[in-house]
Amino acid sequence: MATRQVTRHAARQATEQATNPDTRQATSMTYDRKKPEELRSHRWLGVDDLRSFGHRSRAAQMGYQREDYAGKPVIAILNTWNDLNPCHSHFRARAEDVKRGIWQAGGFPVEMPAISLGETFQKPTTMLYRNLLAIETEEQLRSYPIDGCVLMGGCDKTTPALIMGALSMNLPSIFVPAGPMLRGNWAGKTLGSGSDVWKYWAELKAGNITRETWGDIENGIARSAGTCMTMGTASSMTAIAETLGLTLPGASAIPAVDSNHQKMASASGRRIVEMVWDDLKPRDFLTAASFDNAVTAVLGLGGSTNAVIHLIAMAQRAGVTLPLQRFDELARTTPVIANLRPTGAFLMEDFYYAGGLPAFLMALSPLLDMNCGTVTGKSLGANIAKAENYNPDVIRSLDNPVAASGGLVILQGNLAPDGAVIKPAAAESHLLKHTGRAIVFDSYNDMNARIDDPALEVDADSVLVLRNCGPQGGPGMPEWGQLPIPKKLLQQGVRDMVRMSDARMSGTSYGACILHIAPEAYVGGPLALVKEGDLIELDVENRVLNLKVDDAELERRRAAWTPPPKRFERGYGKIFMQHIQQADKGCDFDFLEGDAPTAEPEIH
Repeated sequence: MATRQVTRHAARQATEQATNPDTRQATSMTYDRKKPEELRSHRWLGVDDLRSFGHRSRAAQMGYQREDYAGKPVIAILNTWNDLNPCHSHFRARAEDVKRGIWQAGGFPVEMPAISLGETFQKPTTMLYRNLLAIETEEQLRSYPIDGCVLMGGCDKTTPALIMGALSMNLPSIFVPAGPMLRGNWAGKTLGSGSDVWKYWAELKAGNITRETWGDIENGIARSAGTCMTMGTASSMTAIAETLGLTLPGASAIPAVDSNHQKMASASGRRIVEMVWDDLKPRDFLTAASFDNAVTAVLGLGGSTNAVIHLIAMAQRAGVTLPLQRFDELARTTPVIANLRPTGAFLMEDFYYAGGLPAFLMALSPLLDMNCGTVTGKSLGANIAKAENYNPDVIRSLDNPVAASGGLVILQGNLAPDGAVIKPAAAESHLLKHTGRAIVFDSYNDMNARIDDPALEVDADSVLVLRNCGPQGGPGMPEWGQLPIPKKLLQQGVRDMVRMSDARMSGTSYGACILHIAPEAYVGGPLALVKEGDLIELDVENRVLNLKVDDAELERRRAAWTPPPKRFERGYGKIFMQHIQQADKGCDFDFLEGDAPTAEPEIH
């Protein structure tokens, strides 16, 4: 099913090619087509026994006739809509577009709501619940008569969670990304999610804009359904899903409210039915090279630091080892060629009009393995063979990058023996080699209480340290890593300084922020041993993050360290604390990783 990229004037061709019967036939010729009695759902609905009588009679109770589902693939639509997830507010309608495609292709669609991880409203962080959605995805697919699934996600953690669960179950699966929202607008200026929030919040604190102006920005920055329109975590993860071959070509950049998004959703519904007949499952085509492609893509996009954690977890579910250092190896040779905020100048709507991810991948193709498989049944290279770049300022060439490298860098040293992450291209360059005096905050509340205190002994050369905000300490590793600049420094014109934590930060954020320090302070990592006034050395070029304290002193501090009290005594939180792994391991639960087959349920 070869398709070209989706742009404002090419989406129609992409949709037509994605659903052309002749193209589908050519794709499926390489597979042994399933027979209806070989469908997984046949065990529930197709056999002649008492239990199947019950299943069929209950289907009739819902108004279905046997002709609606008999001998047809049953397709689950896992929909992460809810009323507190604005990124997915269009998913109620979009699920109907997916259903239309499934019916057209001869499948039987069943919509199955799944927990919605709404980034803006769910506290303390959606990352606390990523693994819960992954479990729900796997178990819904396992326990019901499902032959294949359409995964509907986009808001930051929903994408990796859905994919992780689907990889573990390993049924034919296709991902439908939510799509970015439209550009923000205020007083003739274009606004970008997150990035401009931090920018203008700093200006408000510095006294450079009024509260009235701040209110106008609040009302203009989010203008439609869809995910953040910067290259934040949402767009990074959906781009990764497309690069891995889990979406239709060009799907990830279509704005949520563009009619081409509806067409893509229906085309995805049609395609998943063919995937079931072909028995094309994600672990059939996802390889180490697929994940190298995804890492390279997120580096070239100047994508979110959060992608590091999610990609490691996703790879583990696919049976692929993706060590943290692999990101650094690929970063050394991968330029940033997407001129997108927060690293660059443009937004996702511009990226879509420029040719979207297919055009970007074509520009990056010398660094990619184009033979990797995809949900189309064709290779990544075949999918993007006709991609065109309509705006070379938005999607740069390899010889005219936004930054020669530095999309992401992995740091190590006595402060981060298991690694830490920084996005150098989003920081002020003079801070990338820096030694400064530590200002230490033991928690987010401690930081919030003291950061703007005029008596805080801080200057532009200080290093702000936030700890106990990691996987267990947060709990859930909240996005607190873009520590605010102290108000008195903002008033002096300071807009960046070295900040470090065991937390994450929003993919829309920017600055010299060192993140994901592992192991975290809450479990006794070296970050727990830092004292106010200690000197901290950062050297991005040499990948160094060190506390300038001798080993003997660190050992004395370690011996005196006292573990913090338990976070949870019961419930999901207790399970989380017992089984969550550190950032360098992808923060998956230790009992969920791996690609062992999921047991099929007994039907009695």
